[in-house]
Amino acid sequence: MSASLKTIAAAAILASGTTAVASGVDNDVIIERPDFKAPADKIFSIEALEALGRVSDPALSPDGKHLLFGISYESVKLNRSNNDLYVIDIENPSVPQRITRTPLSENGARWIDGGRRIAFTYPDANKVPQLWVMNADGSDRKCLTSMEKGVAGFLFSPDQKRVVLISQVKYARTAGDVYPDLAESTGRIVDDLMYKHWDEWVTEIPHPFLAEFDGNAVTNIRDIMADEPFEAPMKPFGGAESFAWSPDSRQLVYVSRKKTGLEYAVSTDSNLYLYDIATGTTRNLTEGMNGYDTCPAFSPDGKTLAWLSMENDGYESDKNRIFILDMASGKRTDLTADWDYSADAIAWNPNGRSLWFTAPKDGVIPVFTIDVKSHEVKTISDPVADYATLAPVDSKRVIALRHSMLSPNEIFAVTTDGTARQLTDVNTAVLGQLIMPTVEKRMVPTTDGKRMTTWVIYPPKFDKQKSYPSLLYCQGGPQQPVSQFWSYRWNFALMASNGYVVIAPNRRGVPGFGTEWNAQISGDYGGQNMRDYLSAVDYMKRESYIDPARIGAVGASYGGFSVYWLAGHHDKRFSCFIAHAGIFNTEAQYLETEEMWFANWDMGGAPWEKDNAVAQATHATSPHKFVDKWDTPILVTHGELDYRILASQGMMAYNAARLRGVPAEMLIFPDENHWILKPQNSVLWQRVFFRWLDRWLKPQTK
Repeated sequence: MSASLKTIAAAAILASGTTAVASGVDNDVIIERPDFKAPADKIFSIEALEALGRVSDPALSPDGKHLLFGISYESVKLNRSNNDLYVIDIENPSVPQRITRTPLSENGARWIDGGRRIAFTYPDANKVPQLWVMNADGSDRKCLTSMEKGVAGFLFSPDQKRVVLISQVKYARTAGDVYPDLAESTGRIVDDLMYKHWDEWVTEIPHPFLAEFDGNAVTNIRDIMADEPFEAPMKPFGGAESFAWSPDSRQLVYVSRKKTGLEYAVSTDSNLYLYDIATGTTRNLTEGMNGYDTCPAFSPDGKTLAWLSMENDGYESDKNRIFILDMASGKRTDLTADWDYSADAIAWNPNGRSLWFTAPKDGVIPVFTIDVKSHEVKTISDPVADYATLAPVDSKRVIALRHSMLSPNEIFAVTTDGTARQLTDVNTAVLGQLIMPTVEKRMVPTTDGKRMTTWVIYPPKFDKQKSYPSLLYCQGGPQQPVSQFWSYRWNFALMASNGYVVIAPNRRGVPGFGTEWNAQISGDYGGQNMRDYLSAVDYMKRESYIDPARIGAVGASYGGFSVYWLAGHHDKRFSCFIAHAGIFNTEAQYLETEEMWFANWDMGGAPWEKDNAVAQATHATSPHKFVDKWDTPILVTHGELDYRILASQGMMAYNAARLRGVPAEMLIFPDENHWILKPQNSVLWQRVFFRWLDRWLKPQTK
């Protein structure tokens, strides 16, 4: 289940569509931009979705004149993707220079040596990612490391005499550790919690390794947490953003949650640690701050450290505040104490007087600035779009990725006067051939007298005089915004292009509408947010173009829970359902999931806590307790590598439907986690998704 702490990483995956490189098959084949020719009707399709280039990770050159970024393309035939690197002149960006054309992906690329060279990770001959460097034009590639566990990420010091490398260290005991004569045994001996996480059994954890760099070689690699059984960066999504070098290169700040086992499983209390290079000593900078502390960033003069901080231990979707620390006095200041929204990403303005940041607000994710002295927040760019990944150019410009429900990531230069200049047009060749849907913002009255921002996506060539089937989209998280996101699975443009009016409410529990709206859902899973969903459906079906007899409900994760819950409470509003990776039985979920802090905070506690009214209310409204009211066709999809919400949840729901005599189908992926990432699996998922909808919402296609 996703959470707002993971917004940066999750949004990057949703927006970029990056997938892991498949091993062993056709890995010597270079994946190029696929040829695409629009069909006669010019309607957006699964084939068009797969043909799009996925722009990611913009990095500004030291002189502020050039931009390095990645474009990945998928090959359905090869069942993998590949990311290559490009450079553009930000003043004359019309012709990007492609600097890599390789069979495997270059990742995490950053400028070094004053912009003359580029560092990146790339697999070695054994398919283990290592740290590489090359000239800025892509020539003279050289591998710098040969770490047994590889390099998952890196960050060079400002003077480039050192580099911190992210690599894995052994964590769990094996059977062979306990019984040396059973070295080939595959059994896992478990004696504490957090033995699995996201999509893996936790046998290794990431550690920061510090190394010297003389411009040509990396030497003296050492684990700066060698005696500590803690992860840094934090699983499952932490990366180089978890580290910050001081401008003088003498100190390194890193993020870690220094807990293990049960204590780790029930807590979100991470901290920022200052490691002194000369002395090898470490100091906790955020001691006494109880929630997630992440994303450290030094001011240009090194006197101030900024970071994102949540207040409450155990609440992973708490308000992300922007804090600063005076490095001399130790004084901490919450810059957003009087601003009732949650920040996603921060970056210092080069003048040191303000920070750029992004945050969900009113159904979009704009770019903002906040003044360090006055704490004044200004909205810089607020189109019907979302921004991410900030790279400041100067005091008036920042580079950012931008996407919307109708277009994937492109790179923009945003200025303080509110203008946004597009720098890349990677997907114009595909999208320019198509007639895309349209998006409208509607304000829906709720049952408690509020107004709910709801996005409505209309099919191409929409005609109000016609009658359309429609889909209620149920968001996951549960605390993730229904903003202008672009997804390669839950793609609103694709849904609308298949002839459906999509209704996407920002129901209770999503960020962007104040902390009260965001927090209300915790402990109230079957409550107001479900009434919000029904309000959106009832409001929209009054429109003459919505056929009330042809409405479906779809969603993943908490959205899947929502679908299961609605299946037992919808009073004939819906004609079919689709649930992916959803919670069906909250009592089982409490004992199956790995991040217990989430279950304790959002569900209120364990089902056996008889005196805990919140927990009892949560488990009393579990979807599995209302299967006796299920009477509507349902499709269940799930990945067996999903350790956040186990595939057994989907199997229980499917079995229950079949035992009830309800038309049901199940699509299970043994090699996918909470998401569906492999290209052929993704295409299969989309085909089954629309086949099911068309069967029940377009009777003529039966």
